[in-house]
Amino acid sequence: MFQIIKNELRFLVRSRIFLGISIAFISIMLLSVFLGNYQIQKQEQTHQNATDHVRQQWVSIDEMNPHSAAHYGTFIFKPSNLLSNLDEGVNSVTGNVLRVEGHVQNEITHSEASQMQAVSRFGKLKPALLLQYIVPLLLVFLAFNSVSNEKQSGRLKLLVLQGSKPLQIILAKTFSVWLYGVFLLIFMLLVYGILNSQSLTTDILARTSLFFLSYCLYYFIISGLTVFFSARWQNATLALTSMLGIWIIWTIFLPNILMSSVEKWHELPSRNEFQMAMKEDRSKGLDGHNPTDKRSLALKGKVLKEYGVDSVSQLPLNFDGMRMQADEDYGNSVWDKHFGNNRSVLKKQKQSFQLGGIVNPFISLQNTSMGFMASDNLHHQEFLLQVENYRRVFIKMLNDKQTFGGSKTGDWGWKIDNAFFKSVPDFDYKPTQISAVLSNYMLDVILMILWTILVIALIVFGTKKIKIV
Repeated sequence: MFQIIKNELRFLVRSRIFLGISIAFISIMLLSVFLGNYQIQKQEQTHQNATDHVRQQWVSIDEMNPHSAAHYGTFIFKPSNLLSNLDEGVNSVTGNVLRVEGHVQNEITHSEASQMQAVSRFGKLKPALLLQYIVPLLLVFLAFNSVSNEKQSGRLKLLVLQGSKPLQIILAKTFSVWLYGVFLLIFMLLVYGILNSQSLTTDILARTSLFFLSYCLYYFIISGLTVFFSARWQNATLALTSMLGIWIIWTIFLPNILMSSVEKWHELPSRNEFQMAMKEDRSKGLDGHNPTDKRSLALKGKVLKEYGVDSVSQLPLNFDGMRMQADEDYGNSVWDKHFGNNRSVLKKQKQSFQLGGIVNPFISLQNTSMGFMASDNLHHQEFLLQVENYRRVFIKMLNDKQTFGGSKTGDWGWKIDNAFFKSVPDFDYKPTQISAVLSNYMLDVILMILWTILVIALIVFGTKKIKIV
């Protein structure tokens, strides 16, 4: 079988048309990797400049009331991801800037897609675009007549007479086409690795290896299925038409149909409904800026009793800051409730969509490609969660300073010096390690392995009785 694979690859290399297409495609791949790398470097530089600028503004605050500083707030910029050069996933539509301030949890804004020209929104030249859509097409065109041509030319009969088994020939042709796809994949990853050799980490290497594995499985499914059709049907055109039909259904129709269905099965509230629900629940809690609010009065009574005094002026702290933090704590519980519900719905949507991999391995490939490149919605939600956790620490430090920093209740003119603002830590994003989220993609990997086994079974049992001529 290895000799047949060797001969098939030698035949491909000798084909001028094949070489021309391969050189043109590799040139486009190189261009996509170089452009993606350049874009990531520009984004990293822009992100660093913006982060430094905002931090400099914060640490340059001379004197200010801590709670006024909480309203002043700061901005968090979503860091660019080196891996998104290969598959940018949802990053271009999820936004990059999040304002962090007191009393309110803002939405992330300024997505890349919202600032792009209409034409470029429908497909940027990214490696994932080539690997997911174009390479499988190349494999189909390489494999659709691989066996039927051998039948028509009589070469298949000759090979059988020389001692080769039909199954060995079909498997060899499958592997030779598959190896071409794997070669393109390795070439792209090699170029990517060389360009980013200074930034490679263990996590990036692990993610890239899993990314490689996913595409290898998918390419085998495509190669094996096409060769199977070529072996089963005498007419090569029928094999090509069948595979093109499957490619269109798998890559265009089924993902959109399944995603639309999943969004209806597990429906998220509209933005307006979500904001109204948040506002309604927030109104039921303590208002930090309204000392006559009944919940504020209840908190005041509790604190006075705890300290054994009759009025807030006798308290050894600033009750305004304590009330502000109570307002924050209540707001945090409202955020946990509503964003927690949204995260739960998104999780159900993802799990339901993953099951689509049972009928469409392309869905499993997309899920693993984005997930292993840390550019799917799961990683975006993790970023939002880290920002919210930072916001809580950030605002609490300011409110605690207002409460315990030496000011008195009602003294809104009290200010703290620059040293305090410098002591407030900056946001430190910790990228999610693949080991922490790998279980979320195991279903996709398992489904692609099952598809691979199915294709092998089709070839083994479905080509036993093929006609040699």
